[in-house]
Amino acid sequence: MEARLSTLSELLPDKADSALIISGENRRYFTGFVSSLGYLLITRKQAYLLVDFRYSEAAKKNARGCEVVTFKKLSDSLREIIQCERLRSVMLEGSAFTLNEAANMEQIISSAGAAVIKSNELDNLIARMRIIKTANEVENIRTAQRITEEALSETLKLINDRITEKDLALELEYRMRKKGADGISFDLITISGKKTSMPHGVPGDEKLTPNSFITFDIGALYKGYHSDMTRTFAYGKTDDKKKRVYNTVLQAQRLGLEAVRDGATCHAVDAAARDYIYAAGFEGMFGHSTGHGVGLEIHEMPFVTPNNNYILRSGMVVTVEPGIYIPNEFGVRIEDTVVVSGNGYINLATFPKELIEL
Repeated sequence: MEARLSTLSELLPDKADSALIISGENRRYFTGFVSSLGYLLITRKQAYLLVDFRYSEAAKKNARGCEVVTFKKLSDSLREIIQCERLRSVMLEGSAFTLNEAANMEQIISSAGAAVIKSNELDNLIARMRIIKTANEVENIRTAQRITEEALSETLKLINDRITEKDLALELEYRMRKKGADGISFDLITISGKKTSMPHGVPGDEKLTPNSFITFDIGALYKGYHSDMTRTFAYGKTDDKKKRVYNTVLQAQRLGLEAVRDGATCHAVDAAARDYIYAAGFEGMFGHSTGHGVGLEIHEMPFVTPNNNYILRSGMVVTVEPGIYIPNEFGVRIEDTVVVSGNGYINLATFPKELIEL
């Protein structure tokens, strides 16, 4: 088996002699193969990737460390493997199955003579494996970040009083794809004016408002890995209040970054940014977490939140993204994605953060 598959097999608790994975991200993580549908059964000795005829040829060429099984009827193929391997129990990837899917899978597995273990234990095992990124994973995220920044630099040149928020999102996605992105990390946030007070505002047909902020929360997808960056710009001139808010967020973000290091808790990083914002008189105007892990999913462990004492370790990739949001007025958010290291962090973002007036 491929190293990751062997590691998971060894980590399985004694009560489980196999594991069944169906989520696309985890199947990709363990086999390198991408498909909209598939079932990865990992035993103590072997791994089986079950796919239908649509993916059979490609899986046999590209899937790593597993035997590819093409099924006509999933239940028949799964029963055959369980019985041939004499499996006593199968642990399910709990969060990936709907209630109906889990019930159906339990029936199939039980009919083959094996017990079903339903919990989040397998999910947690995999999350702990995925939380530490390899050099190759970091390089994929770095490439996605480079694509994001280059696309943003080009898109900023298009800004005028006739362009809409939706136009900005479309221009960004086009340029990301032209530069090699497989897609976008999430629905791009390109909002302006009063809408910037909404952390997850949706781009609309509104044209940009002079002398207001524009928020870009954007990211590209490259080889399955995400980038995530937020920059806030001024379209036109800014008044003293906007400058004060912007500089408060900028300093909070710097303090959050300075708190990132091997051995620090997620809580400590969050507090470094949040306490500064609250002390500056903006308590209640920073309601979301300071950051989250990034990888095959745009939001994954660890989560940089006020009550999370999870310890950061070298190789983890997290965002640091404090913000201030004043309802019906404006908001500011600044976000970088960084790699935790023994000496602090490596910032994958290089785009300037000082206030830029477009």
